[in-house]
Amino acid sequence: MSLDLIKTATYLSIHLTVGFTVAYLMTGSVALAGGIALVEPMVNAVAFFFHEQAWKRFAARPPRNAGRDWMRGQAAIA
Repeated sequence: MSLDLIKTATYLSIHLTVGFTVAYLMTGSVALAGGIALVEPMVNAVAFFFHEQAWKRFAARPPRNAGRDWMRGQAAIA
């Protein structure tokens, strides 16, 4: 399992716990709090995973005006 998926799973578990607790304190309903706690953090976790992927692609982009020298340096790193 990739590190990104592990991070996403742990983030989801924390978010579920916090989401349920806050929703329960605000509504006093276990059923309503459970529904809120399941839907919102799960959507957020998926968004977080794709957010991480987008930042990885952004960080891997060559700098402006990098030219061929940058490409040669990247080949040496890999």
